[in-house]
Amino acid sequence: MALPSSSANHGGSLVALRGVGKTFANGVQALAGLDLGVRKGEFLSLLGPSGCGKSTALRIIAGLSAPTQGAVEWPARADLAPNGGRIGFVFQEPTLMPWTDVFNNVRLPLKLSRTPAQKAATRVEAALERVGLQNFGHAYPRELSGGMRMRVSIARALVTEPEILLMDEPFAALDEITRFKLNDDLLTMWQALRTTVVFVTHSVFESVYLSSRIAVMAARPGRIFTELAIEAPYPRDEEFRTSVEYAGFCRRASEALARAMAAGGKP
Repeated sequence: MALPSSSANHGGSLVALRGVGKTFANGVQALAGLDLGVRKGEFLSLLGPSGCGKSTALRIIAGLSAPTQGAVEWPARADLAPNGGRIGFVFQEPTLMPWTDVFNNVRLPLKLSRTPAQKAATRVEAALERVGLQNFGHAYPRELSGGMRMRVSIARALVTEPEILLMDEPFAALDEITRFKLNDDLLTMWQALRTTVVFVTHSVFESVYLSSRIAVMAARPGRIFTELAIEAPYPRDEEFRTSVEYAGFCRRASEALARAMAAGGKP
């Protein structure tokens, strides 16, 4: 049986999904009755098996896809709605423009919003420094490693100074060492900026390490099966990753995920 959802009451939410469903044109029902509140300043992970609708939920929050049923509400800040420009999105692949350098890849959102050149340059330089690429502004994507290209993608999302950052399995294709390093760097950035993060992953270990809260999703049609609070202090580091406390949280998350997968599409 699913545990009670602590976000069922959306009071104080930055964004709330209320009874959201999504059925695609081919008849596939990706989401059904998804109910979730995202709180200001938290690091929330959506954890679930491949195909459970995690990415679809993220794209609905971003305004890249419309729900078939239900609603997306921004009770705290109307300017954070997709047309307000305060949402950053990091895709699974870096999706960089190969014909231009790192600086101009990061500058793209500011160019599209007609930000003055000098102000844009200052913000690009700050974003690159945040991701440790301050010396790579003139490099081209082909000259960078996979991890560095993902850093560029994160910098491009940060350059708009978003209040909510949506991340769709950004580290899934990277080797474990690079992934651990980027997890650490992401937490450092999150603590410095206090941006609200919604992070999609199918890794129990990654979700526990990063998150203040995990929303576990059941298999298609996706919905929130249960939630787990990861009540471990920040900053987190290698000592936490090898601790008994971390192992305990991972065990709880694994058990919740197993129950969610066993439940399948049944409410």
